[in-house]
Amino acid sequence: MEKQNLSERRAALLQAGAQVSRNIISILDPEELLQKTVDIICEEFGFYYAGVFLLDETGEWAVLHSGRGAAGAAMVGEGHKLKVGGLSMIGAATGRNQALIALDVGEEPVHFKNPHLPLTRSEMALPLAVGDTVIGALTVQSVEEAAFTRDDITALQAMADQLAIAIHNARLYSQNARLLKQASRRARLLEAAAEVGAGVASILDLDTLLHKTVDIICSAYDFYYAGVFLLDETSEWAVLRAGHGEAGANMVALGHKLQVGGLSMIGTAIAERKARIALDVGEEAVHFKNPHLPLTRSEMALPLVVAEGENHARVIGAVTVQSVEEAAFSHEDISSLQAMADQLAIALHNAHLLHELEIAHAELVRTKTYEAVATATTEAIHWIGNKALPITVSVQRLRDDLSDLSDVAPEVIESLLEDLTLIDDSAKLIFAVKEHLIGPAREYMPAPAMIEDVVRDVVTQMALPAELVSYKIAPNLPLAIADTTQLNRALTYVLQNAVEAMQKAPAPHIQVTLAPAEEKGALYVSVRVADVGPGISASEMDKMWAAFYTTKGAKHAGLGLSACLQIMKQIDGKIVAANRPEGGAEFTLFIPADLGTQKPAELPAGRSLLLVDDDDVWSRFVEELLTNAGNSVSRAPDGEAPLSDFDLILVDYTLSGGSCTKVLAKIAKAGMADRTLVVSSNLRVEQTMELMRFGVRDVIVKPYTHAALAAKLG
Repeated sequence: MEKQNLSERRAALLQAGAQVSRNIISILDPEELLQKTVDIICEEFGFYYAGVFLLDETGEWAVLHSGRGAAGAAMVGEGHKLKVGGLSMIGAATGRNQALIALDVGEEPVHFKNPHLPLTRSEMALPLAVGDTVIGALTVQSVEEAAFTRDDITALQAMADQLAIAIHNARLYSQNARLLKQASRRARLLEAAAEVGAGVASILDLDTLLHKTVDIICSAYDFYYAGVFLLDETSEWAVLRAGHGEAGANMVALGHKLQVGGLSMIGTAIAERKARIALDVGEEAVHFKNPHLPLTRSEMALPLVVAEGENHARVIGAVTVQSVEEAAFSHEDISSLQAMADQLAIALHNAHLLHELEIAHAELVRTKTYEAVATATTEAIHWIGNKALPITVSVQRLRDDLSDLSDVAPEVIESLLEDLTLIDDSAKLIFAVKEHLIGPAREYMPAPAMIEDVVRDVVTQMALPAELVSYKIAPNLPLAIADTTQLNRALTYVLQNAVEAMQKAPAPHIQVTLAPAEEKGALYVSVRVADVGPGISASEMDKMWAAFYTTKGAKHAGLGLSACLQIMKQIDGKIVAANRPEGGAEFTLFIPADLGTQKPAELPAGRSLLLVDDDDVWSRFVEELLTNAGNSVSRAPDGEAPLSDFDLILVDYTLSGGSCTKVLAKIAKAGMADRTLVVSSNLRVEQTMELMRFGVRDVIVKPYTHAALAAKLG
């Protein structure tokens, strides 16, 4: 009889093991897998209780994820957890990575007396490990003393080993599913950007364009609501011109409007000329509670800003995006929606200009001027309509994410990668247009700047060979007043133009000369870029400043010099072109000099700082100031240094002998990202978002004065 019972029990163990194996193969949800496993153990083995603990993110606590019966459900609901390595069977098993058995828990020094399980007399704790890594533990309890046979122990340990692998695989599956979902979302953002770009180019009716834009935003991003407000003639009220869905249509019909500067996200965004984000509108002091949109939990308001004339930007309205979830907006959402808002602002501004031109058509005195503007606008719309493809999200990042998913649906991944190649090819064409048309329209932030540093940064960023460019720099060159990001853009256009002009030159060379200059009583810093190309023909001398004029073929948009002219006007400077007597062309940029007195400021003292930069004019300036203030300054152009020895690490984004991202990866690995500050003479949104993923403290425009440096380090 005893042999018969033993045989029957072994058969039950085999059946239970088979059931657990089938669960492992068929169940991908970790919580469902764990619950079914503990139920099988108790039902097939006849045990009082079984439960599965998993380590939390800190690795300090084992948290109950599944437990048998009402007792298990109650403990899971209470967040029951045990200290790893503590005075419990589970704590000891996870801490030591070995199985423990208590034949009589009343006699055991290591045992957690659980009020939910008062009948427990014997217990077994089996670690769940993948390789040498413990991820949790399995507890099995009985109302009998010495309840576990050798066969029980062997079978349960085998189950525990299978279960550990299953949990690990289920987590990998969940992670891959999450990455695939993220990649799918980014693909939708690319598609949405393409639709908005096509709308800007092809839809001439303003109301149609606005309504299509808000519908695209909601459908592509799965947001609750989107709407576009435009300022009225008084500029005191923002009037809703398009809103998504029935709620939007009702508000437009009612003439819904919000006061500029009032207690609303839209009013504040327009008044302050900057985006506002409310992660939870219930906690926001500035928020308009709209009865038409009762489910809104988070909201983003993006101002529509356009450049208008020299040194002036005008707000024409704002876009609102709302979600039923808290903190609903990702970095990709924010950057792509801001780019869409920029496109929409330019389109609205152009539509307004076109409307004014139609009204002024009767005044034929300025016919040629108006025809030129209209022609340029028409050509721009046509070009963008043919070429516009999504460029707001990094194709490379999407490729990297898809590469991580190569084992999941490989046919789909391969197809997506082929599509990304097509997008990447077209993006190279559209990127220049985006930068030329939208870039100069961004808000202008003038500040004192070292022009030599900005010029050298541009040459480095363009990866021009050292032998191609030579410099002549006047001593004691004054600071200039400029937005270095915009100036970087202008210098890039001029240098690129010089490089392209010398494609057939036998010995190409660019001479960059920096010197003070005076024009009509005003002091400037001049930057002269001279090449050895064929020069500029008389017929091109005036035409080359016009938008979309090019002699270089269809791959060139013909926007560089026109954008450069706009930027120089914006900073109260100018640009002139001429042919050199010895051959070749030269472009000279006149940048207003800083006439203010540079005042000393209080810098931090007694700190140890690492400067990751080339040996250039800016780094020498910073090193001298910080050293004189009583700090210890070390240099490491490649970031190779004992990073933990420093209180602050300053990293220049532009490094001639290395990569900023590689340096930041080292810093992040060393756990020093929160002590790191990245500086750049060319600060752009996409660049900032790329670098912030390394966890750095901040990414800022380079400070070029004593006071500016003190403000950034204070």
